[in-house]
Amino acid sequence: MEPQEINVGIVTSSKQLDIYVRPTGQFFSVTNHKEGIKDAIQPLKPQRILIESTGRLELEFVCAAHKAGLPIVVCNPAQVRNFAKSAGRLAKTGKLYAIDIAYFGEAMKPRLSSIKPENSEISVIC
Repeated sequence: MEPQEINVGIVTSSKQLDIYVRPTGQFFSVTNHKEGIKDAIQPLKPQRILIESTGRLELEFVCAAHKAGLPIVVCNPAQVRNFAKSAGRLAKTGKLYAIDIAYFGEAMKPRLSSIKPENSEISVIC
């Protein structure tokens, strides 16, 4: 039996991260600061950790994941919303939206994000 691909969807707010693991169905929330982020980086061995670009709220997590060598994808919010709409879902909660983000990763298999010197905003923060 072939092992299942693990995709982790994360919804970011200024105070917390809502995290959904697909296909296990595990859902949890952590605070959006260094300690919470440290707790969120678990040994799940995911193929992708997907987080929506929210205008800087995601940057601390993205940097922590990058430094830990985790496969991070910073998603375009419009693409995720359009994907969810096409599946007939209009998320109303952090949990439902985290599910949509993880499902987007599984179905679309977006390319991993990289932090390059020419991407000055992220590379300076990290």
